This record gives sequence, C-alpha cells and structure tokens, in this order.
Amino acid sequence: MAMKIRLARGGSKKRPYYSIVAADSRMPRDGRFKEKLGTYAPMLAKDDENRVKMDLERIQYWLDQGATPTDRVARMLEAAGTLPKKDRANLKKGEPGKAAKARADERAAKAKAIEDAANAPAEAPAEEAATEETAAQE
Repeated sequence: MAMKIRLARGGSKKRPYYSIVAADSRMPRDGRFKEKLGTYAPMLAKDDENRVKMDLERIQYWLDQGATPTDRVARMLEAAGTLPKKDRANLKKGEPGKAAKARADERAAKAKAIEDAANAPAEAPAEEAATEETAAQE
C-alpha cells in the first residue's frame, strides 16, 4: 500500500483549511485516511504559530513506515526541521507565458516599424538630392 502524507481540504468556499493526513495514495484527496497528523490554516498570517500544527512524532513514524510527503507537506516539514532541505530548480520561474510573449513580440514589431519609418525619410531626401545633382550635371 502506497502511503502519502498530504493535505485534505476542509473549510468553506474561499476559506480553505487543511488537515495534514496519512492516507493511501489511491484514496480521494478529501476521502478516507489512516490518521490525522496536523492542521494547516493558510488564511492566518505567515508568522502565526497556529498556521501550521503538526504531530512530528507521528509524522516521523509514518515516514519510517515508507510514507512519502507531497511537495507542500515536504516544505512544511523542511521548515519544521524534520526533513533535510531539498534543492529545487524551477526552470520556468522567470519565463513569461504565451500571452506575454505574444505582447512582447507585437511591441518589438511595432518598435521596429517605427524605427524603420524614422530612418527611411532621412535617407530618402539624400537619395533624391543625389539624383537631382546627377540630373543637373547631365
């Protein structure tokens, strides 16, 4: 049986409240679980001591039994000092989305058109003047 330590959502609409539970990975998110290990209240301030409450002894028991924490729970356990800090690389963190890329391309195309328009009239009179001089010499 693949055990996970994960969050089970409670609370009302737009007022989330999570229970940290040990559950079989095949069960639904808010469904059947083996044991409740703590709570997480994301609506509270980050420095509030009641934001995350965990029974670290029981969590360590489940980790020893082979349960794997989800990413969010693993971050909480790292902050509590139960798990070693893991290096994470978010390679797409600074990359803009599709719409932002399209807007940037559009802006670049407009800027290039404006630049070309600004450079073209400056060159055209010089060419006309050169053709007028050659015509006058003939």
